[in-house]
Amino acid sequence: MRYEMMLPRQIRAAIAANTPVVLPLGVLEYHGEHMAVGMDTLAVTRALDVLETEAEIVILPPFYYGAASYAVEPPEGTGSVHVESNALHPFARELFTGLLRVGFRNIHAFIHHQSENFTAGMPTDLAFKFGARQAIFGFLEKTRGEGWWGDRTMADYYARQSGGDDPFNWIKIHPLMTAETIAQYPFDHAGEGETSLMLAMCPEAVDMEIHPGARWYLETASRASAETGARGRDLILAHMRKALGLA
Repeated sequence: MRYEMMLPRQIRAAIAANTPVVLPLGVLEYHGEHMAVGMDTLAVTRALDVLETEAEIVILPPFYYGAASYAVEPPEGTGSVHVESNALHPFARELFTGLLRVGFRNIHAFIHHQSENFTAGMPTDLAFKFGARQAIFGFLEKTRGEGWWGDRTMADYYARQSGGDDPFNWIKIHPLMTAETIAQYPFDHAGEGETSLMLAMCPEAVDMEIHPGARWYLETASRASAETGARGRDLILAHMRKALGLA
């Protein structure tokens, strides 16, 4: 279900069923001359297109305006749009606060951009992680009052936490490709791996007749194929099903 198309009764039903609510999170960034600048986000949205046909999920409008950085190329004429993380963080906090107030308690975001070392984090995912934590703390204090954690009703907090049933699991940020996936599939920037993903998941975002460019990170793009991309897509979908509790 697309959130922007849902009627209030459908939203209430999704809340009652604890349906997963998913935010596609990404950037607009140069990916060579042969590929669309929205690749990182398109990989998430196209995967969700598949999951939407398999199970009940709520898909939020995608957020494309992350911290792309200009590490790859300057933006002039290449299309990268960079929004600093200090602007993203308050947006994320307010967005997640709004979703909690609606009533959702099973909120997820998936990101592909700069996620090869997800445990350490990069500006976009860290901004959204921090915003999520602040939103949860603020919401709990507003709805339960100060001292909510020290109340006797929370005496089993650690037991519930080990089972995944605690407020800090209400919002989770995930990489689109886990370390296990990266061990099985080429992880790169606009090379064989990402170009193949787009050939399999969003072929209209790639033009293989255009030379990708002379930069080192583009050298493997010529090896890309839809078959390789389909393998990556299947690994991604398996991870997303598990993260969303659909597997």
